[in-house]
Amino acid sequence: MLARRILLTAAATIGLAAAAPGLAQAQTAYPTKPIRLILAYTAGSPNDAVARVFAPFLSAELGQPVVVENRPGGGTTVGVNAVMQADLDGTTLLFSNSPSHLIAPLINDTFVHDPLKDFVPIATVGASSNVVVISTQVPAKTVQEFVAYAKANPGKLNFGYGQGTQPQLVGELFKMAAGIDIVNVPYKGGMQAVTDMLGGHIHINIGAAATLLPLHRAGKIRMIGYTGAKRSPQMPDIPTMVESGYPSVISTTYYGLLGRAGLPAEIVERLNAATAQALKKPELQAALAAIQFEPVTMSSTEMAALFAAESKRWSAVVKTTDFGR
Repeated sequence: MLARRILLTAAATIGLAAAAPGLAQAQTAYPTKPIRLILAYTAGSPNDAVARVFAPFLSAELGQPVVVENRPGGGTTVGVNAVMQADLDGTTLLFSNSPSHLIAPLINDTFVHDPLKDFVPIATVGASSNVVVISTQVPAKTVQEFVAYAKANPGKLNFGYGQGTQPQLVGELFKMAAGIDIVNVPYKGGMQAVTDMLGGHIHINIGAAATLLPLHRAGKIRMIGYTGAKRSPQMPDIPTMVESGYPSVISTTYYGLLGRAGLPAEIVERLNAATAQALKKPELQAALAAIQFEPVTMSSTEMAALFAAESKRWSAVVKTTDFGR
């Protein structure tokens, strides 16, 4: 009887040990249902363009559909609130960028969340710099000529931008550095400002090359500057703002995934690994290059450090300007 009990106990122990990995996997398997990427920006925006290129590749890595959902409005509060109200199961994520996500509470009194403390950086996807474009109605072909024209016509030119975005920040940097008086015209999304520029209501806009380069090449707007540290290989004839005499007007936007603070570490790690693996695919690299973006892979810790440094830099810019208020 004793020998039988020992055998039965051993068999049960072996059975539980064999089942344990399966049980653990069942408890921690992620994801088990579709994932939503919430964008606090309009369709056609740079965030939207990157997210829609990236989503199918992330889906392939995770084995679940990844759906891009635009939730613009309220200076990004609508989209951000949707993520903050979602469950901490990793199926509702924020796709945003630095610095727009970081400066939202500084320029929008209705933004109640702390962009650093209330969110966990998950993974970076790509980076890009902005281009400066002007209306063809403005008699200028260079940054220097535009500044001279703006100074000769104070308060008569309009700067259109998506409210609470990096283009707005860069525009403030430029206005401050050049000492020009241009009227701020905020929009729900940057594409609306571009539409009004084509209609002659906006005289200067700053945005993504993927959106504005085709219009420049078609002669509908005029591109005069690039905010990268060096000229873009895709636009070698467009001088940087540094070359044009404005060394402070230099910026890079980093796009990526964020979740609510408290998101389980294993989910963060799974998403980061899946993103890094997706970015190794030549097809995704080519798709990002086609819209003027460079793939950027960082760990969650590295992304957090980047966002902390970016927050300090752009907060200082907000505090030294009226930022359209």
